[in-house]
Amino acid sequence: MNPRIMEVNTMRKEYDFSKGKLNPYVKKLRKQISIRVDIDTINFFKKQAEVTGIAYQNLINLYLSDCATHSKQINITWK
Repeated sequence: MNPRIMEVNTMRKEYDFSKGKLNPYVKKLRKQISIRVDIDTINFFKKQAEVTGIAYQNLINLYLSDCATHSKQINITWK
């Protein structure tokens, strides 16, 4: 028999995390939400997805992230 197959690792009772690092991607975590989006808006991003090769949900997220990063103000004009 192969000796590597017979080797079994056992878990330690305690581990030392004192030299551990914080997750560098914690700011990139995502949360799934449900929102209502106009069909025309979804179709716009789906067309952009075909051109760019990026999934339309990711494009929407990228656009919203850009708005948040650059503190873009919403300009709404009611007619």
